[in-house]
Amino acid sequence: MILSLLTGVAMFLYGMLLMGDGLKMVAGDKLEAFLYKMTNTPVKGVALGTGVTCVIQSSSATTVMVIGFVNSMMMTLRQAISIIMGANIGTSITGWILCLSYIEGTGGVAAILSTSTISAVVAVIGIIFRMFSKRSVYKNIGNIMLGFAILMVGMQMMSGAVEPLRENEIFVGMLTMFSNPLMGILVGIVFTAILQSASAAVGVLQALSVTGILTFASAFPIVLGIGVGAACPVLISSIGANKNGKRTALIYLLNDLIGLIFWGIVFYSVNAVVHFTFMDMIMTPVTVALLNTVFRVATVCILFPFIPKLEKLVCTLVKDSKEELEDEADFGLLDERLVTYPALAIGQCHRVMSGMAKKVRKNVNRAMNLLNEYQQDKFEKVQRKENLIDKYETKLGVYLMKLTKVGLTTAQSRQVSLYLSTISDFERIGDHAAFIAYTSNEMNEKHTKFSEEARDELNVVMEAVREIINVTCRVFMNDDKEEAKKVAPLGVVITTLCDELKHNHVRRLSSGACGLEEGTVFTDILNSFTRIASHCASAMTALTKAGEDDTDIHIHNSRVYAADGMEYYSYFNEYSQKYDIRKNDGHVRSMEPEEVE
Repeated sequence: MILSLLTGVAMFLYGMLLMGDGLKMVAGDKLEAFLYKMTNTPVKGVALGTGVTCVIQSSSATTVMVIGFVNSMMMTLRQAISIIMGANIGTSITGWILCLSYIEGTGGVAAILSTSTISAVVAVIGIIFRMFSKRSVYKNIGNIMLGFAILMVGMQMMSGAVEPLRENEIFVGMLTMFSNPLMGILVGIVFTAILQSASAAVGVLQALSVTGILTFASAFPIVLGIGVGAACPVLISSIGANKNGKRTALIYLLNDLIGLIFWGIVFYSVNAVVHFTFMDMIMTPVTVALLNTVFRVATVCILFPFIPKLEKLVCTLVKDSKEELEDEADFGLLDERLVTYPALAIGQCHRVMSGMAKKVRKNVNRAMNLLNEYQQDKFEKVQRKENLIDKYETKLGVYLMKLTKVGLTTAQSRQVSLYLSTISDFERIGDHAAFIAYTSNEMNEKHTKFSEEARDELNVVMEAVREIINVTCRVFMNDDKEEAKKVAPLGVVITTLCDELKHNHVRRLSSGACGLEEGTVFTDILNSFTRIASHCASAMTALTKAGEDDTDIHIHNSRVYAADGMEYYSYFNEYSQKYDIRKNDGHVRSMEPEEVE
């Protein structure tokens, strides 16, 4: 009996997984796109969370998807709360689907509508689609149908295994024990946490209901506990996520935990006074499904008006560190009310872009330090800060585009356009820093090492890159157009230096001093250095063009490294001598902690 029950549970879970995966494959990225784009109001969020979960048959999967969006800063925490509420409603649809497995028939039309017949027909059509169709969409439809059939067979096995228990005194005693609310809630939590699926727990409860001895008093506390137990896989999935990702997972737990506490207190308090007559009502698969749906909908109804309060609660429970508060501080400067005052708004944009420039500079330095001394925590920090730099570009880009729609003077319009170009350059520099860090991570995992000569040469060019990124950051923050003239000649020196290092490395490859893999990595790093220098020069070209009357606001490649005037050649000669690899011993300057961190 136990083996049959476990087999039924296993087939049920596998069928649900197969059906859900098939549905996601058929839908493609449309479900994710809906979740991301169509959540501008809480009502839409609840509706979409319900709809998507009904399709993929898993509130955990929907929530994990949302955690990914919040973790990557594509979605706000408040948007996520409404989707998770909808997911809690949508997961109850599985219970209604499972009611189909209890359709019975003895002859005629009733036999055609029986579970066995439906499962058999769906399975046959599904296997035909799976084996003989050439298009992937039909194969996925076949997987959906096979998953449905396996799910139904699993439910039948569970029901068949527990049916003899109706005459078992020990089992009857256990169900009576479940009518103790606290014990029933605990059983629901633990059982669902083990199965890691609220739908599966409800399915088992429906299977138990066919014994005819499961009462409302026994079922209600178990249903209360099922939602809390289903939060386990979601909480596990949030490990490694950022603070907002963890808060999103906590919302899933709080949604059902608050529902459990509120409705538990309300129901049993009223029952103590009124003594509900339906407490001894015998439950059926349909009434179990109805109870589960009503509980989830009622919970969302009482929590829906308090979405802002829920957001504050999880932010209090999972507090931001000092560093995270500093990271987010700049975004508060982009006040929507200032859009109608362009001069003030453009000034605020410059302050936020200065913060972006500082973070880009620090991330480039962090990434280059990894090449000499790899540390996993520093690598992870580079990746986190890269996400923050991307957020800067998004926030600033949206704000600046709003400014273009109000009445701007010619000079202001030009300034906004140049800022849009500059934030793109800053973001691309951040991308190259992340790539250098990723390359360092791969080198560490594969135990790849450069020769001493290659490392010394790399340290020289890294010193030049440090200088160009520091000068670029300082020039932008101080709006120093005179010092900006240093960037282009230094960029040319870096590009020339990288080309020379590539030739030297080819020579080492030919002599066998370095391997092919090291040569590929070395070239990739040098290419990133060249692009960083190019984007620094592009940003400074935009700055120096700000006061020109020329209506062409675009930065052309030929203007990034403009070579005219004695001043240009003076800086070029100075940097050429400073970063001459034939004179430099390859010493790399150690970074001050505050400069890197």
